[in-house]
Amino acid sequence: MAQPKILIIDDDHDVLLTARMFLEQFEFDVTVLSDPEKSIVQIKKEHYDVILLDMNFQRGKTEGTEGIRWLEIIREHDPQTVVILMTAFGDVELAVKGIRAGAFDFILKPWQNAKLHASILSALKLQHTNQEKEKYRNMALTLGEDVDLPFMQILGTSDVIEKLKENIRIIAPTDASVLILGENGTGKEMVARSIHRLSDRKQGIFMGVDMGAIPETLFESELFGHQKGSFTGAIQDKPGRFELAENGSLFLDEIGNLPVTMQTKLLTVLEQRNIRRIGAGTGVPIDIRLISATNQPIHKMVEEGSFRRDLLYRLNTIELMIPPLRDRVDDIPLLAEHFLSEACRKYGKPGLEIGKRSLKQLQQYHWPGNVRELQNTMVRAVIMGEDKQVRFDQLGATGVGGTASITLNIKENEKSLIQKALLTNRGNVTRAAADLGIDRNALYRRMKKHGIQ
Repeated sequence: MAQPKILIIDDDHDVLLTARMFLEQFEFDVTVLSDPEKSIVQIKKEHYDVILLDMNFQRGKTEGTEGIRWLEIIREHDPQTVVILMTAFGDVELAVKGIRAGAFDFILKPWQNAKLHASILSALKLQHTNQEKEKYRNMALTLGEDVDLPFMQILGTSDVIEKLKENIRIIAPTDASVLILGENGTGKEMVARSIHRLSDRKQGIFMGVDMGAIPETLFESELFGHQKGSFTGAIQDKPGRFELAENGSLFLDEIGNLPVTMQTKLLTVLEQRNIRRIGAGTGVPIDIRLISATNQPIHKMVEEGSFRRDLLYRLNTIELMIPPLRDRVDDIPLLAEHFLSEACRKYGKPGLEIGKRSLKQLQQYHWPGNVRELQNTMVRAVIMGEDKQVRFDQLGATGVGGTASITLNIKENEKSLIQKALLTNRGNVTRAAADLGIDRNALYRRMKKHGIQ
């Protein structure tokens, strides 16, 4: 079989290099271009299965009009090519505009490997025959470190973590729906992937969907798909995430953020085990393992009427609660050493160690961002550290060490909180906004005010 051909168009050479190195290890034939003007010549020379297209090519431009224009030009020359848009300045309106202009998906930079590859895998499934689809299902097992994290990456020897691992081993071989509860940064997606990896569906796709990030106008199209011509901008058939996860596992992340109107549509599909694309006359039966997760107090939401009780019953055949890091203090040294080793290898600083005093500081801190915050703290310590022994009393922005300077300036405090929320959530604006108690648009406005990119 011929290698899938992928064209990446971006004026950031670091993005081109990183994407090319990452994708080529999975036997993709990757071509990169920094100038969109040259893309048409390239497209005329050969057909590409997937094109990753940046949305802004001029310094200071963030509205995405360039990307939309080039998307339209590319589709005029090769209507069969699937285009995935990329931008560091994403918002709901831009996403809707891109999808309506014919884009298959919309990826925010810096991307998460798992989500980028899931999107590419979905695009290839749209393009190729059923025989080729099976090939890419098998490739889902090797889609990189974020897609198939080893089960033992759930690090820890505390009683609560050992119990969690045992519960995963017990429930994974079943086909029961699982609801994972836990605070931000505790590792809910890692647990979901472990369940998939140990299940009978491990040869199928693990398809993750951030439910809180799907605008209501795109909800049905994204989850259930649409037929060509079913609405303005539907220029080709598009399968939804339920179809793409067939025979695999569908992970509905941030399910607690789903508006009630969308909850009703989702419940109907789960009850009938059948989806109908927008514009389709008949439905399609689905065969998926459903895994959901939320950091919201979902049982309380049911009592308050903001989450449907009958939908919760469909989601939580089995519930798993992931403990916050403050409740598993004994695991902190093991986690810290692991993240230190990873950061040292990544940033070329071998031989760094954590002293006893620093370990004590780590265990005394309350870790509101949980394991994700600990990981980011170790990365920052490695980057900023100049000694052989890692110290946390020089980091300033983190609460570890307790020596950061105090300011009563409201603007400085707001900026610091936003930066910390973004760092803790690896740049995920939706999750950062949830941690800060504001909506995404409000966070974008504050980021713009403070010059945070």
